[in-house]
Amino acid sequence: MAISQFITFNIMDHLVGIDIKDVREINRILEITPVQHAPDYVRGLINLRGNTVTVFDLAVRIGFGKRDITEESHNIILKKDAVGLIVDNIGDVIEADENEIEIPPANLKGMKSRFVEGVKKLNENLLVILSASKIIEYDGVYKEKD
Repeated sequence: MAISQFITFNIMDHLVGIDIKDVREINRILEITPVQHAPDYVRGLINLRGNTVTVFDLAVRIGFGKRDITEESHNIILKKDAVGLIVDNIGDVIEADENEIEIPPANLKGMKSRFVEGVKKLNENLLVILSASKIIEYDGVYKEKD
């Protein structure tokens, strides 16, 4: 039995997680420089110790609307492709055995299902597990100017 660990966080009223193996670090929101003509889910770029990181608003990317960055907001920096994900707040690390992860329900209250790998039932909540690779995957939204 393979056990995975997930960093949990909130997006609006959803408890969401990403495999800890996909995460480089978690930090507070740094100064974000907007990028013209970027997709709506790209908040902009940050300078992280001399490296340029593209910052996604995860709520917008997975199908919810844009919301304000607050004192509780954090940036999850992924290991792959220098991408950061803005989340509402950080929770605990939760372990899950592979047989505890279930197929996601058809209706996840507006969340785009293509980003969801599975769900884990907790005592009073449902942990929605996202695929980091699908979140950062090119999806054809960038358009060349004529």
